Amino acid sequence: MRIETNLRLAQRNRRIAHFLFFFSMAVLVGGFIIANTQLTAVNEDNPNVAVSILLPWLVLPIGFICTIISVRMTNLWIRKPRPEEAIRDGLKGISKKSVLYNYYHFPARHVLIAPQGVFAVVTRFQEGKFRVEGDKWSTQASFFSRFMRFFRRDDIGNPTEDARKASAHVKSLLDKKTQGIEVQPLIVFVDPRAQVDIENPTVPVLFADENRKPNLRDYLRDLSQQQQPEKVAQPQGKKKGGDKSKAPEKETAGLDTETIADAFEEATLEAR
Repeated sequence: MRIETNLRLAQRNRRIAHFLFFFSMAVLVGGFIIANTQLTAVNEDNPNVAVSILLPWLVLPIGFICTIISVRMTNLWIRKPRPEEAIRDGLKGISKKSVLYNYYHFPARHVLIAPQGVFAVVTRFQEGKFRVEGDKWSTQASFFSRFMRFFRRDDIGNPTEDARKASAHVKSLLDKKTQGIEVQPLIVFVDPRAQVDIENPTVPVLFADENRKPNLRDYLRDLSQQQQPEKVAQPQGKKKGGDKSKAPEKETAGLDTETIADAFEEATLEAR
């Protein structure tokens, strides 16, 4: 399998996440120190009362906002297991004709072009307990856990809706170059600790970890078996124990992944 990752974007966002973390900490600590210094000066009959009162209200919100953004970017770009690595490991053993694209389009962060089809993959890094029924998602957690997830901006949201938007985006790109290509949405949990109660999902919900069920690799292998034509029936009149040679079996070539990958790459270059 060929893997194409937008390393420039990934590395830049990781640097930004690190910078925001240290910057937010510096703002919060510096604001606390300056505020206390100003309050001490006020007690010594310093006339800058307005500065002493307004400074904490200006500095602390900046630090708070930077902290939230930093946490969100850390979850998306630094937190392990990394989505592109988890998907890569989960796809070991599939056709060498497959191509995986990472971070070239948003909201389609991961696009898989394989003989089984074209897939827009939406990932989730959360490790809690969740339930999906149809296209409705819910979190099975305490009020405190829900509050902390909201504070950290790492709530699960609606992966089904995100996956559909991602597949529509990829299809719009491919339609510019080649018609009739179906793009299938997939939802993949990259953290093996995630617990998901799955009931009749409208979009397949899978795990990247091959030891979890249902997982990405088995899903693709099942698709291959479904797409494989039935064996040609053996001609009648053969006696039992006669010709023991196996009946010929037609092979499914699947999608022309090379052509579709070229079309996707051309559309990607034009979209920039």
